[in-house]
Amino acid sequence: MNWFNQVDATYRNDLRELNELNFARFEAKLEAGLAKLEGGLLARIGMAEGRLARLTLTLWVATLGTLIALLKL
Repeated sequence: MNWFNQVDATYRNDLRELNELNFARFEAKLEAGLAKLEGGLLARIGMAEGRLARLTLTLWVATLGTLIALLKL
């Protein structure tokens, strides 16, 4: 009976180690994927900020141009 318990304990330890290795590998892949997504998201946010800044500047210039034209009337 002790032999069966030893074999069972050995298999449990082997399975635990294998699960830990697989989880560590999965976690590394998950972190790499999240870093890639985060980088892409930050790039897109940066592009949107640039477009928004250009649009804001364009609107201010148009508003000032219209105001100057109206004041000259």
